[in-house]
Amino acid sequence: MVLEGLGQSLRNAIKKIANASHVDQKLVKEVVKDIQRALLQSDVNVKLVLDMTKKLEERALTEKPPAGMSSREHVIRIVYEELVKIIGKPKEIPAKPQRILMVGLYGQGKTTTAGKLARDLHKRGMKVALVASDVHRPAAYDQLSQIGKKINVPVFGDPKEKNAVKIAKRARQEFHGYDVLIFDTSGRHSLEDDLIQEIKDVAKVVDAEHKLLVLDAQTGQQAGPQAKAFHDAVGLTGVVLTKMDGTAKGGGALSAVAETGAPISYIGVGEHLEDFERFDPDRFLSRLLGMGDIKSLIEAASEVMDEAKAEEVTKKMMSGKFTLKEMYEQMEMLQSMGPLKKLASMLPGLSDKVREQDMEATQERLARWRVIMDSMTDEELENPRAIKSARVMRIARGSGTSPKHVRDLLRQYNMSKKAMKGIMGNRKMRRQLMKQLKGAGIPQDE
Repeated sequence: MVLEGLGQSLRNAIKKIANASHVDQKLVKEVVKDIQRALLQSDVNVKLVLDMTKKLEERALTEKPPAGMSSREHVIRIVYEELVKIIGKPKEIPAKPQRILMVGLYGQGKTTTAGKLARDLHKRGMKVALVASDVHRPAAYDQLSQIGKKINVPVFGDPKEKNAVKIAKRARQEFHGYDVLIFDTSGRHSLEDDLIQEIKDVAKVVDAEHKLLVLDAQTGQQAGPQAKAFHDAVGLTGVVLTKMDGTAKGGGALSAVAETGAPISYIGVGEHLEDFERFDPDRFLSRLLGMGDIKSLIEAASEVMDEAKAEEVTKKMMSGKFTLKEMYEQMEMLQSMGPLKKLASMLPGLSDKVREQDMEATQERLARWRVIMDSMTDEELENPRAIKSARVMRIARGSGTSPKHVRDLLRQYNMSKKAMKGIMGNRKMRRQLMKQLKGAGIPQDE
């Protein structure tokens, strides 16, 4: 994840407070210096860092903790609140009829982001259409058309037309009656007068409620001048930061954008169309500080899980039935939610405890186990106890793995089944689990 270095440094600073016997001036100054260093190394604007840490130190030394809160908890809360201010307030794009203009330079991920945004609004019940008004990049129309097919959203464009304003006008007529029109516009390799003029002309015709600047997280503090130039041209209403899953410092883009007053609406966290999140500073910072983001985890799960299937699996498990079929379906759901590293960042404290190479090894093991189970018969999936030596050899050959790998899977299954039996055998835990499932809308037979 982008800003991982910053996140680790900030987590270390917070641990220093949490592990201290008491909070005094020396500790506060030490932590403030650690936070200053972490932010500056992540390319956050120097003036912003100095202003923020001065305020942090002042609050930590003068504010009294509220009733029921320790001085350590109080200082940690102040750190959190001041960091949220650096990131800025979010700007959500509501699910309602509107026109959206996407602007930005080449290579920032503008066209893909237009598709991701269309997918998000389409899923939220809007009738969405995309407009390819980039008349300079030869592959722009083809790329947007391919994205449109993937998400079942129509695309208007004309590769022969070299006037972006004409395309914008025709698109408004073509898609009359649609809830949302998203206009993908031309870019350049650098800010140029003709680009700005074209954007102004298109913006006038589109008359968009939202004008979103798409910025690569690697842009650094150059994000500030870029955001200002586009804001002066069209009046930006929000920013989308892309490639937030990379290794870029990223702090420069976050802080520079916040400084211009153009709020962040979304972040792109991967190459796939579903790797797109509505930006929430509190949730983003919670994940960065290793506090987790359970809400995002639940949202990710609900997006990929078939509710009926999840309910069926849950009922079987509650009744004590847990075969390899149920294990397979659980693994399928888990893997469809994305890389384990991303999921680990959403669970409080887990990203610090699990090393990246361990997560990669687990991901590989899960993929291998699915291949092994694909080589089993229905009888073997329903009754794993029937898998003896001869069957282990046949399954290993059929899956292109070794007998050891097959036995590893069976060992893991037996451990999972034993753990499930322990939960179901504990009446208190069973009642708690049933209560949680009912709260999630999954009915249970008591």
